[in-house]
Amino acid sequence: MTTQHTTHRSIERPLEHAELPGHMLTSTAARIMAVLRISTGFVFLWAFLDKAFGLGYATPTERAWINGGSPTKGFLSSVEVGPLQSFFHAIAGTWWANTLFMVGLGAIGIALIAGVGLRVAAGSGTLMMVMMWLAELPLVRFTAGGEPTGSTNPLVDYHILYAVVMVALAAAYAGHTWGLGRLWAKLPFVQRHRWLI
Repeated sequence: MTTQHTTHRSIERPLEHAELPGHMLTSTAARIMAVLRISTGFVFLWAFLDKAFGLGYATPTERAWINGGSPTKGFLSSVEVGPLQSFFHAIAGTWWANTLFMVGLGAIGIALIAGVGLRVAAGSGTLMMVMMWLAELPLVRFTAGGEPTGSTNPLVDYHILYAVVMVALAAAYAGHTWGLGRLWAKLPFVQRHRWLI
């Protein structure tokens, strides 16, 4: 009689576990990272809510997404710099660009505020920020019409800073403090798929 042995990862032993605050970070630093995480998440979630419902800050009610407005048309159709200018004009206002942008804003905001899926949020948020950086392309000093772009730094602007912040939050397991990160990391599905941590 032969016995077949299968190896299974123990659910009780997660693939990755962050050190408790104090080993990697002091408790104060972990709390500061939590505040940074929640604040950054609120930036994304607020942008989603304002564009979706026209709360009257950056988006008037009549241009809200739920009222048929386009969250990408205004920004992308006004791109006046760089070699990707025609690409951004072509996708401005398309249903798929609007949907990807809005789902991205909302999901990144919720993930950061909740402290779950920070790796996915960091990856997708970085991609979004790089695309927006390319649209504004601070390397370029003059627009296609010859006007100064007003760029204050040719490489690092707020898009790059947001991307770096999101990567740092994911790397520091910032969802474990004042978030649902620890509970999320214990889920069997998440333990089997490390990229979801």
